[in-house]
Amino acid sequence: MGVSGSGKSTIGKGLARRIGAAFLDADDFHPPENVARMAAGKPLTDDMRWPWLDRLVTEVGSVGGDRDVVLACSALRRSYRNHLRRGIANLILIYPDAPRTLIQSRMAARADHYMPLALLDSQFATLEVPTPDEGAITVSVDQPVDAIVAQLAEAISG
Repeated sequence: MGVSGSGKSTIGKGLARRIGAAFLDADDFHPPENVARMAAGKPLTDDMRWPWLDRLVTEVGSVGGDRDVVLACSALRRSYRNHLRRGIANLILIYPDAPRTLIQSRMAARADHYMPLALLDSQFATLEVPTPDEGAITVSVDQPVDAIVAQLAEAISG
């Protein structure tokens, strides 16, 4: 969970490979209206997010079965994370903690994503950093991806 450009997808793909889980990127499940709105530099409203979150719960359930699923999802607000937690059994939150300057440089370098750099302020304004009672695993992204993935694989294996 985290803002765009924090490394959710890169870390998530690596973690899924490492632990033999399926990988889903929540960005792939936004309806066209949401994508168009974000591409135009406008943040989503809660009314636009709730159906998307519902779809994510459904998708994880349909892919998962007996298999673990790694879902890269912004889940910026605690209420969104709680919604996912209610619908997804054994949810483990991972928060890639990245300095804003790093995120800005990553977003500026991306050519294949609809999220414009202009929305980063909105994402940070919406972000509710997970609190200790949420049990999220916070990982610093100022290290190689392989090291992050190894650290997370160890942390979730108990």
